[in-house]
Amino acid sequence: MPETSEPQPEGEQPRSIRLTNPRALRAYAHPLRMTLVGLLRSSGPFTATKAAELTGESVASCSYHLRILAKYGLVEEAPGGKGREKPWRATARYTEWPEYSEDATVAEASDALTVAVAERYFERVTRAMERRHTLPREWREAEQFGDSLLFLTPEELTGLGERIEALLRPFEGRESDPSLMPEGARAVSILRIAHLEQDVPHHRDAE
Repeated sequence: MPETSEPQPEGEQPRSIRLTNPRALRAYAHPLRMTLVGLLRSSGPFTATKAAELTGESVASCSYHLRILAKYGLVEEAPGGKGREKPWRATARYTEWPEYSEDATVAEASDALTVAVAERYFERVTRAMERRHTLPREWREAEQFGDSLLFLTPEELTGLGERIEALLRPFEGRESDPSLMPEGARAVSILRIAHLEQDVPHHRDAE
């Protein structure tokens, strides 16, 4: 079964679930399954019928993929309902998987999932850029799009990621607690992607 990280108090949803089983990693890489988990995290719980309305897929297809996700611990049945009208909910707010593994099967499945998620990210970014002309001025000016080329050690990059994570943490959980939601807040996706530029020559100290 997947592992949950940073267990929450009893009754509260775990922050993240970690996939290490190659079959679970490959199962989650399916585009519709990633979409369903994302929707359940932002708009759930809901039934397979509602999932079909949200995704444009058939009820039977959504029901099948929800059961696959449940098999690997990514979703679970929520209280109430029955049959296809039973509601589903996500088991955690985030999904994690190994960045590195000595097990070649796990490494291959993890890399394939990372590629699938990256493709999904950029499809969403492209769609957002195509539609941003419809946004109010304050949101257009607040959105961010850019990049930085930095020369870092692995330790510095890890530390940078931890500092960014700490900055974002205070804003988590607002969707589940209306008292934490300020007026005017809307859902914002923040992508954090840092990769080694293998085409840029290694930096050399001046002679």
